[in-house]
Amino acid sequence: MRVEGKEILKLNSLGIGYRSGKTMKSLLPPLNARAFEGELVAVIGKNGIGKSTLLKTIAGLLRAMSGSVHIAGKNISDYSRRELASITGYVSTEVIRITNMTVFNLVAMGRYPHSNWLGNIDKAGKSAILRALSRTGMSDFSGRLLTELSDGERQRAMIAMVLAQETRLIIMDEPTAFLDIKNKFEVIHLLKELSRKEGKTIVYSTHDFDTAVSQADKIWLILENELIEGAPEDMMIRKLFRNLFDTKAVTFNEEEGTFTVSNEYRGTLVLSVQGRNEYWTKKALARAGYDTVYSGTFPRVESESYLPYNWKFISNEFRMEFDTLYDLVFWLRHNDNVIY
Repeated sequence: MRVEGKEILKLNSLGIGYRSGKTMKSLLPPLNARAFEGELVAVIGKNGIGKSTLLKTIAGLLRAMSGSVHIAGKNISDYSRRELASITGYVSTEVIRITNMTVFNLVAMGRYPHSNWLGNIDKAGKSAILRALSRTGMSDFSGRLLTELSDGERQRAMIAMVLAQETRLIIMDEPTAFLDIKNKFEVIHLLKELSRKEGKTIVYSTHDFDTAVSQADKIWLILENELIEGAPEDMMIRKLFRNLFDTKAVTFNEEEGTFTVSNEYRGTLVLSVQGRNEYWTKKALARAGYDTVYSGTFPRVESESYLPYNWKFISNEFRMEFDTLYDLVFWLRHNDNVIY
């Protein structure tokens, strides 16, 4: 059974590319994908594969080489610039640096599809600006200059601007690219809420794999020869994320949904660890290059649940105790030539 919602965005055999001299250079084969109302869609792919070009083409900033982009059932080529701006908002990776511009002025720029040719903002427009500032937690920053904002505050101001635009579709190019961990999760949480509570369809590109697979409703996975769309979990089951890397130095664990750097194999240890320590002990040993098994005698790593900060290494010749996993791994790395 195939379940579908209200289609907001459709790519129909879309060809994307850029101008190189007098010719157009195609980046990918024709792409087909859809996004429905209230969906948060993460676009994932290697550097230089065409994510930004795709998003700019969807937003109408670049001309499609072939095929079409339909927004709300209408080809974007049939929209006027003002009509397109009233239904689609776009936030780029470029940092706006305008001297003496306040947050309020920036957010007010989002009202341009709804204002007259003089740019006057009516009562409804001002209400939309204030709502956008409140929704993004930027009300107290409305009089602040853009040059005085942190990266996270500036990104929230940009999101407020596109919210003031009151569009059904929001396109964002790497909205978390320059943010620290805290602000990164706050922005993704905000995007998730906007899609859930306000029915916004949000399509954003990212290199942050972990947040994409844990928060996005759908992934657009761009590979060399195709665009594959689906739920993150479906892609895990189909082992599609392995295609993101061509190197043996990086492996993907479908069970945990994580990429890891392949470590040099140093040996196998018997794991006798209980409680919450088991998961993190196993990860620490794997990072150090050790496989773990649960049956056998020596060499063995032990930890009791009632002693959460105590690890033991036991072999025929050694019996060592450690207060932290750091100490355990450090000792193993410097003594693995004598413990086997």
